[in-house]
Amino acid sequence: MSRGLMFMRWQGTRMGASVALCSWLLAACGPAPNNPYVESKADQATPTLYTAFTARPKHLDPAQSYTSDEAEFTYQTYEPLFQYHYLKRPYTLEPLTAVDMPQPVYLDAQGRPLPQDAPADRVATSVYTIAIKPGIRFQPHPSLAKSAEGKPLYLALGDAAARYRSPSQFEQQGTRELTASDYVYEIKRLASPRIVSPILGHMGEYIEGLGELAATLKKQDEALKADIQKKTGSTFAPSTDQLPWLDLRPFDLPGAQALDDHTLQLRVKGKYPQFLYWLAMPFFAPIPWEADAFYSQPGLVKNNLTLDWWPVGTGPYMLTENDPNARMVLTRNPNFRGEPYPSEGEPGDAEAGLLKDAGKTMPFIDRVVFTREKEAIPYWNKFLQGYYDTSGISADTFDQVIRASADGASQLTPEMLDKKIRLESSVATSIYYLGFNWFDPVVGPGKTTADAERARLLRQAIAIAVDWEEFSQIFTNGRAMPAHGPLPPGIFGYQPGPEGFNTQVYDVVDGKPVRKPVEQAMALLEKAGYKNGIDPRTGKPLTLALDTTGGGPGDKARFDWYRKQFAKLNIELEIRATDWNRFQEKIRKGNAQLFFLGWNADYPDPENFMFLLYGPNSRAKTAGENASNYSSAQYDALFERMKTMPNTEERARLIAEMTQLVQTDVPWLFAFVPKQFGLIHHWIGNVKPNDMARNDLKYKTIDVAARAAARKAWNTPQWWPIPIMLLAALVFAWPAWAAWKRRERQVGVRRDLAHLAPKGEGEQ
Repeated sequence: MSRGLMFMRWQGTRMGASVALCSWLLAACGPAPNNPYVESKADQATPTLYTAFTARPKHLDPAQSYTSDEAEFTYQTYEPLFQYHYLKRPYTLEPLTAVDMPQPVYLDAQGRPLPQDAPADRVATSVYTIAIKPGIRFQPHPSLAKSAEGKPLYLALGDAAARYRSPSQFEQQGTRELTASDYVYEIKRLASPRIVSPILGHMGEYIEGLGELAATLKKQDEALKADIQKKTGSTFAPSTDQLPWLDLRPFDLPGAQALDDHTLQLRVKGKYPQFLYWLAMPFFAPIPWEADAFYSQPGLVKNNLTLDWWPVGTGPYMLTENDPNARMVLTRNPNFRGEPYPSEGEPGDAEAGLLKDAGKTMPFIDRVVFTREKEAIPYWNKFLQGYYDTSGISADTFDQVIRASADGASQLTPEMLDKKIRLESSVATSIYYLGFNWFDPVVGPGKTTADAERARLLRQAIAIAVDWEEFSQIFTNGRAMPAHGPLPPGIFGYQPGPEGFNTQVYDVVDGKPVRKPVEQAMALLEKAGYKNGIDPRTGKPLTLALDTTGGGPGDKARFDWYRKQFAKLNIELEIRATDWNRFQEKIRKGNAQLFFLGWNADYPDPENFMFLLYGPNSRAKTAGENASNYSSAQYDALFERMKTMPNTEERARLIAEMTQLVQTDVPWLFAFVPKQFGLIHHWIGNVKPNDMARNDLKYKTIDVAARAAARKAWNTPQWWPIPIMLLAALVFAWPAWAAWKRRERQVGVRRDLAHLAPKGEGEQ
């Protein structure tokens, strides 16, 4: 190796050390190197909420979106007529785009007005006339862009549509005022055969003409497909995205009419007070016909430019980035009119600082950045570093976060308190249950009175044996409370304390529920004809089957726990695990024997839970929400009386009677009501758990400076080892360098001696 090359390598090493040192000095002056966001100075100063999502949203079209992970986006971008008051409890509806809360007009079969307290059996029609606030405008969107002559610019793109990948790529953006017709158009979309709306069946029973419209539209689409197939000579019917736009404006819908630009009239069959709750859900958010036409263009559909991907709303935020596998961003809607923060709440809200922004214009946050996190640990670490503003608590991190106080209350650990992290907890308006299929010959009532009694005793025995308190401790870290009936706390009719305890399963000791001993369950089992759990038909332990989803390694512990519970009765439990679609098909066809499900409240009314056990709502018979297919003439009669009543003592009495009935019949094992724990950094304000008000982002505040300071403190790089490492490298390199220098000097001396030596004859 030449001296020149060796010198160049040495110089390169010195340069590398210099570069590393410069990089260290520059990094020490800039943001932390572990910051996962590429932020400009403007981004850093913008009130931005950073959060994560774990499940990819499948539908953002309000006509079919129905899951909590999708609600994160739909409730921020769309505005139905009403919303829930953010602070008040019990949950209270208030106007959103409506001027006020409407008072229905009740009509009899001849169309004559009835008094407000008219019994449900006299009411043929309920008429809601709703005034809409003027001046509300849609977000900027290309579907609403017009030429100077007032003609739509982008509703007939043709082949040019293929070059667009998002609404922001269009050169022109437009807007217009919200009208009553936009609400009518969306309600018609519920009946479209090209949209699978999960509420069509239910709403078709109430909104006048909606079911008939669905049949008409389906028939028209089938005729259109047949005509296209005939003209093209194809053996296959065209798919939905190959059909021309279905303009719903010409079709009449008696149950939804725009009386003028700012007056909407809805007609509902019978008396259905819960209908107003539905009008607070995105299913009834306004959709401009222009957006429907725009997104129906084949070139845009091919590029996922659809309402399922890109909402068009009047809400405080608009979706500006949509990569559901990585990142989604909501940005303040520049056309949003603003909305005052609530000026009243419930006792304790003022002391908690929840009214300090009373009357100020919302939203307070300009951007919301959602990052996809598939694993819990990276999510958690970024929260602790301040890069996510909120976090849930996984089972893996629970002990690091929560410790129980002397009275059993949950408290944050010192580590969390040192970071000024707050714990927000609430009892969810949800319930989980293990259901028995009423059509099953073993656990169902069968065809005779004797069969019904045998099966009831069997279900009662199992209800005692399955210890949901133990389940909560093992699988939820105690973040659940045992359920005693079909209603969770916070819903009218729920009975706390001894009067609400399920005495079929629990004894009351010192005012507290104590699960009955297994010996009592075995006695019930013997009465049922299964002494010691033996099936008399086979002479072997009775075998039951639990249909469920999952089956991966993480589910084994849960499945083993289920088997252990049934083994207390010497009953063998077969776990039939499958995927979600297959599981749903079994439930839909009534082929499952036992199954585990949950229900989140659509609205805060007992009808929304009690209808889960209403016979005519049988999943297998009518595609309703009664997954157990439970049928009781007594229960159904009570439900019919209760469902349309106001929240009076009489209604509470009927609910208590219904609850006692299902506690005895045991169509469900009432499992648990989840407790929700959330962690919030101290720079986030106006946080109050609200299961109903999912449009909560507009209420929250962020102290950007406090977050920046915390991030800097929590993520300061430890640079001091670097110069020590460099010095150590020099120390270790010095002997090698010195040896090289010695060799170089020796080579030089040998060359000099060779030059001075006498030359041979051949060199003269």
